[in-house]
Amino acid sequence: VQPFARQYFNSMYIAVLVTAGTMLFSSMAGYAFARIRFRGQGVLFLVVLTGLLIPAEVTIVPLFQLFNQWGMIDTHWPLILVSTFGAPSVLATFIMRQYFITLPVELEEAARIDGLGRWRIYWSIALPLSRSALAAVAIFTFLHVWNLYLEPTVYLQTPELFTLPQALTRYTDAYGGEMWNTQLAAATLTALPVLIVFVFAQKQFVEGLAQTGLKG
Repeated sequence: VQPFARQYFNSMYIAVLVTAGTMLFSSMAGYAFARIRFRGQGVLFLVVLTGLLIPAEVTIVPLFQLFNQWGMIDTHWPLILVSTFGAPSVLATFIMRQYFITLPVELEEAARIDGLGRWRIYWSIALPLSRSALAAVAIFTFLHVWNLYLEPTVYLQTPELFTLPQALTRYTDAYGGEMWNTQLAAATLTALPVLIVFVFAQKQFVEGLAQTGLKG
């Protein structure tokens, strides 16, 4: 018997934690690339963007060996760390950078006249103004983490630690046959958070992408 409630909680808290971490770190990195001039900035940003070109299947084996050395296999730490600092965070950084580039320079100049430092400008001025871009980052990050399947399958072994996509493949009866009715019910409950997030945040998502120049 699958501990569905526990698995539901696992997926929810991992998705929320990764989404919050991605919003924080990607906004900080995006602001640095957009508003702080330093040597090698363009080259470093291109190096960061190459993370989008590397499939998860390429890095899964070395990452497994690394987390195995750290004693993190069969814990949620690999899912949290890989999702927070992996390819989704690279795309989030790009979105935040594109948004921060559009902010008027006069805002920072006025803030400096008032005596604000770089951190206060980011935290008190730039970040509150980027709510639409942050909403876009939050939505696609949450959906990506919620639907993870490969990474949980590789890193997790204990049913109590499974996430929902992984758990949905384990519903079998005493004879090894698939329990279609149970799978369909579980899949329906699994899809509810995705639908709720999309219904209530689709406007912010579209606005965020439009303002960063990514609207197709």
